[in-house]
Amino acid sequence: MAFVVSSGQLAITGAGVTPMFSAMPIAAAPWEYETIWRTQPQVRTVISFLARNIAQVGIHIFRRISDTDRERLKDHPLAQLLAEPLPRMTQYRFIERMVSDYALYDDFYGIKLRLDGRLRVLPVPPTLIRPAEGNWIAPKYYETAGGRDFGPDEVVHIHGYSPETLTRGTSPIESLRDLLLESAESAKQRQAMWRGGARHTGVLVRPPEAPEWGPGEKARFREMWRAFTQGGGGEGGTPILEDGMKYEPVGFNPQQAQYIESRKLTREECAAAYFIPPPLIGILDHATYSNIKEQHSHLYQDTLGPYMVMLAQEIQSQILPDLPDNRDVYCEFNIDAKMRGSFEEQAAAASTATGRPWMTVNETRARNNLPAVDGGDDLIVPLNVTQGGLASPRDTAPEPEAVPKAPARPVSTKAGQATEQPPSVDELREEFAEALGELTEGEVARLIAADPASVGAVRSWWESGRSGRLAKLAEVIGEFMVRFGLAGARAVLDRVNPSEEGWSADVMEPWLLAAALHHAQLHDAAGEEAAVAAVEEPPAEGGVAAALVLAGGVWASAALTRSETAATEALSFGGHDAAEASGLGFKTWQTTSSNPRAQHASMNGETVPLGGAFSNGLRWPGDGNGDAAETANCRCLLTYSKTE
Repeated sequence: MAFVVSSGQLAITGAGVTPMFSAMPIAAAPWEYETIWRTQPQVRTVISFLARNIAQVGIHIFRRISDTDRERLKDHPLAQLLAEPLPRMTQYRFIERMVSDYALYDDFYGIKLRLDGRLRVLPVPPTLIRPAEGNWIAPKYYETAGGRDFGPDEVVHIHGYSPETLTRGTSPIESLRDLLLESAESAKQRQAMWRGGARHTGVLVRPPEAPEWGPGEKARFREMWRAFTQGGGGEGGTPILEDGMKYEPVGFNPQQAQYIESRKLTREECAAAYFIPPPLIGILDHATYSNIKEQHSHLYQDTLGPYMVMLAQEIQSQILPDLPDNRDVYCEFNIDAKMRGSFEEQAAAASTATGRPWMTVNETRARNNLPAVDGGDDLIVPLNVTQGGLASPRDTAPEPEAVPKAPARPVSTKAGQATEQPPSVDELREEFAEALGELTEGEVARLIAADPASVGAVRSWWESGRSGRLAKLAEVIGEFMVRFGLAGARAVLDRVNPSEEGWSADVMEPWLLAAALHHAQLHDAAGEEAAVAAVEEPPAEGGVAAALVLAGGVWASAALTRSETAATEALSFGGHDAAEASGLGFKTWQTTSSNPRAQHASMNGETVPLGGAFSNGLRWPGDGNGDAAETANCRCLLTYSKTE
């Protein structure tokens, strides 16, 4: 191994003495890469996106103990080097520089230094260093702008692919050069047009039959118009055109000049060269509620993942061998931290993976800034895990009669093959109401059988079974909301996009299932509220038992309303998602009920842009963001169009 020994005087390496290395192979190019990065916002946006998103992901050092075990090394020399590659240089800045150089030049250079007894790496701009002599397999040495040469073992050189050599890469900018040059020349032409064009946006036209003006009339009108257009009128006002005069706009706007389209095309091509999905860098033409979340999850798999694997392997290959204690040591980017779901998803996965709850009561109270309670340091193991034989406390094992099944659909025969006949929307609503009603009645029967004697007992029973009850409610509501969502989407797709181009049911379902969980929570809360209210003032005859029967009737009625509301929301969202994926631009509210709300009746036929909200604040009928007064039992629909 070889190092450049320095006592803090980094300039001793000779790199960085000359502003530009004129002997670099790219010097003959019309544009230097750094000039392109400095002057082309599209290139800077894409490269900065890569560098910032990779730099924010930490690098962890591990020792492989066995195929199933590994040890995190926080004090290993490699961990110390990456934490502070140079004095006062952070890991973020080092990785950002590494990725930026690699993305712009397809080359990253670093000189190994021994500072104060520790190995350091000095990043060197690729314009100041290059491989020299040798052959197409490996260089003999590295030449710098300051005239200092370094051996191959003194330099960290990370490069990409080049067709003719193994010693350097070929910048992606080369494939974009003509496009960027065209964009720059177009920008110059537009600037020249705005500078050299006529300084007016419109003209005043006098009809031929108007009486001729003398010098006095011309001067008077000129002063009046100048005062109006140049702010000399003091308090403003409206100009008075005389003798049948008309104002006619002239010229063209940026849209007619295709200014926006040309800039968008350049950014899309730059994003494609670096394999970045366009919505992630602000191109939202084809972004939908459903696919934008999926593209964020794919970012660290398909876009940034290959960069991270490559950089980790290069660090292990070119830096780790120069450090002591390197046996079975490796590094990797902490991509798992970015791929984890929300806190709720992580908690559910942890609970299922461990087969029992994984936090104590006091730990949860501490997260919510509440004091500890006696007995709160013990893990509670639900009875369904220890006695029910289930793998996870999230498993509900509902009784067969508690989970209703959708009735079989009639089967028709077409071309000699049996095909399932899908139900109509009205039939599906009936199925949904029946299924949710039966599940609600089953939970009421379980409550009555528990024979609670007070409000406290009712609340305790409700809290103890909440997770299992929510799982059953979410399962039933989720199944039907997905079916309604598909029905709403197909109604739009069959009309405007039969090939379903740009639309996928798989990316729509997570939103619907999340909405189903929200409806399950609301319905569960409604049942608890009804039971507590009934038990607080039980009837004189029958006592608490009779009160619970009355509460069951209230909750069953709420189940019918909940099914109607959830069905309308899912139906509306499915159609909205399909319309957005199909490129439609406007939506129109259609009131279908024979006795609609007064607000909804007045909205019939109201049209707004697809991404906007109607006058009642809702994005679509049944919108979960709205109040119950606006969404409960609503059966309104939306129609869609390309233009208003």
